This record gives sequence, structure tokens and C-alpha cells, in this order.
Amino acid sequence: MPDFFHAQDAISGKEGRSYTIIDGQVEEMFYCKNIQIDAEFDEAEFKSFGHRGTQTKITGWKGTGSLDIYYATSIFRKIALRYIKTGIVTYFDIQVVNDDPSSSIGKQTVIIRNVTLSKVTMAKLDLDSEFLDESMDFKYSDIDILDEFGKPVLG
Repeated sequence: MPDFFHAQDAISGKEGRSYTIIDGQVEEMFYCKNIQIDAEFDEAEFKSFGHRGTQTKITGWKGTGSLDIYYATSIFRKIALRYIKTGIVTYFDIQVVNDDPSSSIGKQTVIIRNVTLSKVTMAKLDLDSEFLDESMDFKYSDIDILDEFGKPVLG
């Protein structure tokens, strides 16, 4: 029988947790609907004699992300307000844990550090919405993988 990746090892998007770590305080983001953390690479074009194509070389990176949450916490508005009123930027960390108990590959824990908010909804009303939500963009400057997925059981 050939080896293949089993459906039960695909990680469910609903199985996991995310946390903010602000001034040493850890808060589970139970209101999180969606979080995506990206590393975007800066590239420079490179040309050389004897090669007609244009090559690229990675010259740096930047950390970006987006967060969709239920409109159920003031924590990010307080961070934005602190900057607006005092000019003090609050840097914080976000930790994301993928942990699907039905998968044989285990869990992955990623932590991003020195997060700054790019956009925050300060207030919201919406007659057409059953549940209020909000989207935030952010940037970060460091990342670590604390736990890595294992290899799936093939069969």
C-alpha cells in the first residue's frame, strides 16, 4: 500500500490558541477569529553577463500580520490610546499554538516579538452585523518557533 498524508493529520484551523504578552501579562485571546503572521522577504534584482535572466537575492525581511477578533476587548484600543495621548509605543508579543489532538504531527508554537499595531478600530457600530468584529494589521521584528510539528504517520 502506498504512503500518503491522512486527512486526520491535516491541522484544523479551529484547534489552537493565541495569547498576547503585554508588559509581562499573558492574556489568552479567546476573542480571536483569525490570525495570520507572515515573513515578507525583500529582494534585489541581480543581472550578470552570460545569463539573460534576472536573478534575485534576498536582502532582508519584515514581519507583518493581521488579526481578526470579535469586538470584545479594549486592550488594543488602550495601546493605541496610550500612544495617541503620550507618544509612548507599547510593544508586545503574540504567541500562536496549533494543537489539533486528532493529528499525529503534534503541536506547533510560534511567538512573535516586538509587535506594533498598524491600525486599530477605536469604536464601531453596525446595524447589519449580528456580531461586531474588527481587523488589525501589525508588524513585528523577531520570531521564534518554540514547538515544531513532527512527521505525520504515513500509511
